[in-house]
Amino acid sequence: MERLEFDLLFRWFVGLGVDEAVWDHSTFSKNRDRLLAGEVAGRFLAAVLTQPRVSRLLSSDHFSVDGTMIEAWASMKSFRRRDGGEPPSGGGGGRNEEADFRGEKRSNATHASTTDPDAKLYRKGPGQEAKLCFLGHALMENGNGLFVDARLTRVSGHAERQRAGLCHRRTHHPA
Repeated sequence: MERLEFDLLFRWFVGLGVDEAVWDHSTFSKNRDRLLAGEVAGRFLAAVLTQPRVSRLLSSDHFSVDGTMIEAWASMKSFRRRDGGEPPSGGGGGRNEEADFRGEKRSNATHASTTDPDAKLYRKGPGQEAKLCFLGHALMENGNGLFVDARLTRVSGHAERQRAGLCHRRTHHPA
């Protein structure tokens, strides 16, 4: 919504003129919730992919799945022990009290986020910071560079391989 204030390409994409006022952000949030609940984007993509001019460009032989980390809207402070034990306090009290996690081994098996239980601790690679996140996956048809599917999954060490297998079966056996 902030980009609509100054980015002409965004304004053009949503049909706003240069001098038109940008709508209130709550309008977007309400419509986003409606679109997600009705699975409008998925149905729209499925309808586009069945069009004769598009479907003849699709190949089930050449595809790839690309993944990315999507950070959860959960603080690392919300990642607490499942057994209810608390990390040592940094003192000071208050609503957002400091906690000393140094030396404490935290994993998805022993800890969970209190604000977003579906978010899992994950790191991109060795030596990188672990974050509470999800994984986003995009299925691309490589012959013509067409985007054909997207999914959001919980973190696991093999989510992309699993998603690629599901997408591959889906392209060979359309529903």
